[in-house]
Amino acid sequence: MENTTSAGTEWEFPSLCDRVWDVLIPAHADYLSSVSPHYDEVFQEVVQRAQRTGSLGKMDIATLVVWKRLSAQTPWVSALMSLPHTYIRSVTERAVTAVRDTAPPRGEAARTGRAIMWELPGFRTGDALASAILTAAAPTRMAVYDRRVQHALDSLGIPLTRVPGRYGRYMLLLDDLLQHRGTRTADWTARDIDIALYWRGRNPDQPPKA
Repeated sequence: MENTTSAGTEWEFPSLCDRVWDVLIPAHADYLSSVSPHYDEVFQEVVQRAQRTGSLGKMDIATLVVWKRLSAQTPWVSALMSLPHTYIRSVTERAVTAVRDTAPPRGEAARTGRAIMWELPGFRTGDALASAILTAAAPTRMAVYDRRVQHALDSLGIPLTRVPGRYGRYMLLLDDLLQHRGTRTADWTARDIDIALYWRGRNPDQPPKA
């Protein structure tokens, strides 16, 4: 029986969803056992500052560039650094407010926050850095997207196209997974799923560990 999720993706329940979770759970465990527990410390520092200030500044964005291992030798970095600090914080403050708003569905909040981030240089194409910022703003609600996540989704047969609004649709997909999780992942957040997808995306053809 086919079911159409809120993300507009057809899933065959329970077989496909169970198969996805059978991959994500060991991938998440493998990440935790393989990656230094100190690696995400800088991300957590940005999360804590965002909680205190309600916005992100140039230093926070620079930190997340390093955390995501992105190149800072690109024209958008110079354009961003040339903007007034107050302007950057005014934009990110609106984005933070959007993704923390629990009134709309998760995907709608993500789409709104992503659209606001588009106003800044470096955030008009791709979702990796923008999603990191939005996740730092709402770490229990949002999730990070990057090319490794996309590789994992592709390998699992979960379609996510590049057409505009991808980040919102991505969060809808994660919402669908969270709504059909079992007791093994009862305490998982969207961030836990993105970690598992990220790790799976490193070797998307590798079978899950037993």
